[in-house]
Amino acid sequence: MTTKAKVEKKSRLIASNKKAFHEHHILETFKAGIVLTGTEIKSIRLGKLSLNESHARIEKTEVLLYGMQITPYDAGSYNNHKADRVRKLLLTRKEISKLTGKMNQAGLTLVPLRIYFDRCWVKIDLGLAKGKKLYDKRDDIQARDSKRMIDRAIKTAGRDI
Repeated sequence: MTTKAKVEKKSRLIASNKKAFHEHHILETFKAGIVLTGTEIKSIRLGKLSLNESHARIEKTEVLLYGMQITPYDAGSYNNHKADRVRKLLLTRKEISKLTGKMNQAGLTLVPLRIYFDRCWVKIDLGLAKGKKLYDKRDDIQARDSKRMIDRAIKTAGRDI
């Protein structure tokens, strides 16, 4: 078993933001850690989170994640967390300065793409994204439909032989 297969085996997808790919052009991706509490980890292990309507901002020298909903843990008594609190993301200074320079360009935003376990740590993939216009979305839908029709035609043509 190769080392790449071992690493892939130890990472497990928790949630993905499919809507982000439909509404944005993803220019570049970054891998970041998240600062979480104990009850948040337990809720995440149960899969009770949502990335819809979430985004990240750079404030001073920190990257903060807004809008990610983690349902409070059922057995979490008074130590439970708030569902929609702001969470700090862990990136290197070099990555933060690179993001700051690119975010100063007009129309770019940080969008969470997927959240997953990397060994025992929760990681998040952030995408540096530019919003799509309505005609871009139509073009993507049309390209996807034509690809589906071509694949279907190839599959049926192979059966006739």
